[in-house]
Amino acid sequence: MDEVILRIPEQYPMTDDELFAFCAANKELRIERDENGQLIIMSPAGGITGNLNFRLTTIFGQWADKHTHLGYGFDSATGFRLKDKSMRSPDVSWVARHKWESLKLEDQEKFAPVCPDFVIELRSKSDSLSQLKLKMEKWITNGCLLGWLIDPLDKKVYIYTPANPAEEISGFSQKLQGGELLPGFELDLARLN
Repeated sequence: MDEVILRIPEQYPMTDDELFAFCAANKELRIERDENGQLIIMSPAGGITGNLNFRLTTIFGQWADKHTHLGYGFDSATGFRLKDKSMRSPDVSWVARHKWESLKLEDQEKFAPVCPDFVIELRSKSDSLSQLKLKMEKWITNGCLLGWLIDPLDKKVYIYTPANPAEEISGFSQKLQGGELLPGFELDLARLN
């Protein structure tokens, strides 16, 4: 199933609190909100994608656990409210410690009003590659510093950074580096084969 758009009337926009309550009441659905206030309902991940996402979360989580002094890692169930008024949930994300800790506790408990510094989006069979690329560009526009779009179907990775065109890497024989943002983090793409 592709994503379904629930059209919210422009004159009756859903507030952030209403969106949070709606998502909490429909936990079985994967819901995001675009910058125009429309709700995007996505199909649950299939087994292969779910396993790849689990592996990515585990690999990144091990690094994040050893580097809690730098920031906080999040899984695909976490929603973030972005400056363009959208609410997005990347498959894997990370927020620098000072940004996260500057938020009020009540903001941390809901969809946090902060853009992750690092995101990973994983393409599944039902995802449109062009839509995911657009989503990655929106992450960067909203303040993300490093984004990886991993496409296991075509064995490609697209690396997004501010002020640079996306870099395309073909094949899963390379290792991705977290650079200065995520010192010491390395993702061996062969682990996703």
